[in-house]
Parts: sequence; structure tokens; C-alpha cells
Amino acid sequence: MSSKNPRIVFMGTPELAAFILDELLKASLNIVTVVTAPDKPAGRGRKLRQSPVKLIAAEKNIPLLQPENLKDPAFLSKLTEIRPDIQIVVAFRMLPEAVWSIPSIGTFNMHASLLPDYRGAAPINWTIINGEKITGVTTFLIDHKIDTGNILLRKEISIDPYETAGSLHEKMKHEGAAIVLNTTKALCNQTVRPIPQSELIKPEEKLNLAPKIHKEDCQINWNQPVAKIINFIHGLSPIPGAYCKCELADGQVTNIKIFEARPVPAKHEHPTGHLITNNKDELLFAAKNGFVQVLQLQLPGKKRMRVDDLLRGYQFS
Repeated sequence: MSSKNPRIVFMGTPELAAFILDELLKASLNIVTVVTAPDKPAGRGRKLRQSPVKLIAAEKNIPLLQPENLKDPAFLSKLTEIRPDIQIVVAFRMLPEAVWSIPSIGTFNMHASLLPDYRGAAPINWTIINGEKITGVTTFLIDHKIDTGNILLRKEISIDPYETAGSLHEKMKHEGAAIVLNTTKALCNQTVRPIPQSELIKPEEKLNLAPKIHKEDCQINWNQPVAKIINFIHGLSPIPGAYCKCELADGQVTNIKIFEARPVPAKHEHPTGHLITNNKDELLFAAKNGFVQVLQLQLPGKKRMRVDDLLRGYQFS
């Protein structure tokens, strides 16, 4: 880097951000401070849980800030005193201008899609739900709106057949770490030209959005083509998990989460959503143009299991 040992503040919270932070530290970047979310109560005991990013910072003895309010004068004063050259943001909150304008070189974010497409909180999920074949990672300079800043670098990532959000997340971790490192170098060396996102939008092109997914959005609609249902299941796998209601052999109606499935094209006269099983190693649901064969699922309070393992202990109506 032409800027000798630039001072970097890293901002992030979940496991994706923690992996990238660890990779940047392995590359000997000068991370002078880490900013992450406050500890939150979790689990049955409601014990305070530290974010994955905090755990990395603590392990590496990096100074840590956990502001409740990003506009808090004490927090802003502390950031200003740190005198960062660059702020790197991965899976964090929307920053106010008072925060992203502090660094001398700039503040950039890593987003898990090929911007300007799939702006929003859940791009990994939505690209699979919508049946995309290509996605990617993008770094961009933060501005006043969410995911709209000038683009720095982009890298395409292929989406494999029957890819899940979980497996795509693993690809994003490695490609994300590489693009963040390359972006940092390019900014310091002044070898990258920020590109307005408007230059990448074709006339009359309709962009896809990636809004946050809520529990009520995760129920499977069986009155759709098989391929669309499978994309929906895989796009929500493993978190938050697509679910449906079904009846056990004892008459109990319960929700099950489905994590992996395959298409079985067929003509049939079953109502959509009708469950077919031999109660040994096969579980299928009827859809518009065939069946959805379930491979992995989970009953409430139980662990995720393959169908044949589950059917050794549970029978369906």
C-alpha cells in the first residue's frame, strides 16, 4: 500500500464479518479498532451473547467499541480521536454521515450481491429464491442511502444447482475477504475509480430487491411450480428455514422446517400440499407440476435430520 500502514476501523457483527476480519488480520492489515453490536440476551437462559466479531477482537486484543447509538457524541468523539484512514463495513447497521465521513480516505461496505441488483438486508437468500445462476460480492463507498454508493470492485460468484443459502454464504466468506483486501489496497494506492451505480443500470431495467425476511414470509406455498418451491426452500436454508404444516400419524398437526429437497416431475391429481410417504425413507409433497421430495427436515424441538432417520422415530398421516 502506498499509504504506509493505514489506520483501519472495522465494523461488523455476524459470522460472515468475523471471518473477513480474521482474514484481514492474517494479511497484517492495521486494524486499530473494531466496532460491533452490543451484547444481546439469547437462548432460553437469556444470557448475554457476544457477537462473532467481538470474539475475534477479544482474541486478538483489538480495542473494541459497542455503541447503542451511532450518533452518540461520546462514540463519535472516540472515533474521531482514533483518526482512521479507512473504515471497512461488513454486515453492520446503516451509518450516519457523522460516522462514514470521518476517515481521511473513506468508508466502504462489502455487500453480498452484484450491486445495484439485490440491495437490501438478505441478498444471499433472495438470489436463490429467485432462481439466479450468478451473484457476487461488491464493495462500494457508503453514502446517505442504503446500498446506493459508488461501486469500487465487484466479483461474480456462480450459484450451483440446488445451492442453499448456507453453502452460498460459505462462498461469500472467502470471496468477500479477498475483495475487501483488494479494495483496501486499491483505495490506498489510488488505483480504483468509484463508479456511480446509475452507470450500471440499463434503461428501463427493473432491479431486484433483497428486503429482510420475517418468520411470516417463510411458509411454503405448495400451489406453485416445483422448481419455484425448491428455490424457496433452499433460499431459506438453514436460516430462517422454510416451513409447512403437516399431520403426524397420531393426528397432531405441527410445523416442520424443510432444508433440502429435490424435484420429481409428474402428472398427478393430488391437491397441492398433499403429503405422500411410505413412512420409511420417502416424503413428498404435491405441487402444481409434480412433487417436492424432502431430503432434510426438522420437527419442533428436534434436530435437523435426513428423512430416513426421522421416519425411524416418527410417522406421518
